[in-house]
Amino acid sequence: MKSHRKELWFNIPVRRAFVNITAEVEKCLRESKIQEGLVLVNAMHISASVFINDDEAGLHHDFERFLERLAPHEPVAQYRHNDTGEDNADAHIKRQIMGREVVVAITEGKLDFGPWEQIFYGEFDGGRRKRVLVKIIGE
Repeated sequence: MKSHRKELWFNIPVRRAFVNITAEVEKCLRESKIQEGLVLVNAMHISASVFINDDEAGLHHDFERFLERLAPHEPVAQYRHNDTGEDNADAHIKRQIMGREVVVAITEGKLDFGPWEQIFYGEFDGGRRKRVLVKIIGE
């Protein structure tokens, strides 16, 4: 069995965003030369997420509204975590809801997706460099 590891780096200038990273993960897969196996893609920061869904602007807008209703950014004083001087407690909660990682099967050298599936990086506390780990194992 072979393995391949790569880090993708992001510096999203806005507080929240959803970025389609499917092409970057596919590039990592091509570099690995693995034909059959699994790819793990995970956010290496506790205020960011990786998830699979449709690349449709209306849906992303709905995610944003849903998450902001569940864990609004303001007022920041509503969260005990922010008593430490932080202002990102909502980002931690949003990450918990959207998830840390995804695992995708690799079949014949391609990501084995269902219809419309794409991989996204979800940023919930932007403005600094963060990374995503891509770990590919297989033959």
